[in-house]
Amino acid sequence: MDRLTSLAIFVKAVDLGSFSAAGDALNMSPQLVGKHVQGLEHRLGMRLLARTTRRQSVTDFGRLFYDRAKIILAEVEAAEGLAAETRVVPTGKLRINAPVSFGMHTLAPALPDFLKAYPKVDVELTLSNRTVDLIDEGYDAVFRIGTLSDSGLIARALAPYRLSACAAPSYLASSPPLATPADLARHACLGFAHTELRARWTFDGPEGTVVVPISSRFVADHGEPLLRAAVAGLGVLLQPLEVVREALADDTLVQILHDYKVPSREMHVLYAPDRRVTPKLRTFLDFALDAFG
Repeated sequence: MDRLTSLAIFVKAVDLGSFSAAGDALNMSPQLVGKHVQGLEHRLGMRLLARTTRRQSVTDFGRLFYDRAKIILAEVEAAEGLAAETRVVPTGKLRINAPVSFGMHTLAPALPDFLKAYPKVDVELTLSNRTVDLIDEGYDAVFRIGTLSDSGLIARALAPYRLSACAAPSYLASSPPLATPADLARHACLGFAHTELRARWTFDGPEGTVVVPISSRFVADHGEPLLRAAVAGLGVLLQPLEVVREALADDTLVQILHDYKVPSREMHVLYAPDRRVTPKLRTFLDFALDAFG
């Protein structure tokens, strides 16, 4: 006999109190109900139900087995429901939040492919460099850069976020030599507000990890204004590679400190710990992992 079927019949017999009631509910004879229960008892080598001509009662072991059987059946039902959800066409609105630079330069150019692939999904994208509250503010998924706090959210790791230190040739030509991170103390730096990049920059070099304090004439909470300032020759810039890539390609900016590497930063996409992720969210998570993982 099928074990899951026998489990379900045993649970129904306990719930309804008799083989006859279970048989009526399951559209089978009381004798067949009893055969399934007896098959379980034989396989287990333990009595599940104590039966007399007038009544049946659950044994101590039967009660423990009943509790476990209900859990197993619930998990099977959830797994089958998950398969059914996967077949459902993703629909509805997705609310997504991402840091500004990543959102503008990387996520936004990729989103049209997602929208074309899932025409019944609407996307509401907001960009901000503050840490939004996914649950309280009603987001389905958020992208985070940097070390995660213990928020209770589920995190899927993406490819590390790369940064580049660079400056305009005109700035470098009129400024003191810049051979090591320590030399930044004599330079104007462009600080990124609300992050550690406002006050200190970190490099990996021949002597290991070096953290240097920086001073800034100009601080902004978006990468674009800092990029414009760097191109204008106002100082040294440390920003994501995606922000400065075009300026590096046309030599408007040049990389500095070639013997030193800016450590990449962790990046994740996060969502609430809901056991049954909706099809629209599941498809977006798969898209994010494929595009940015």
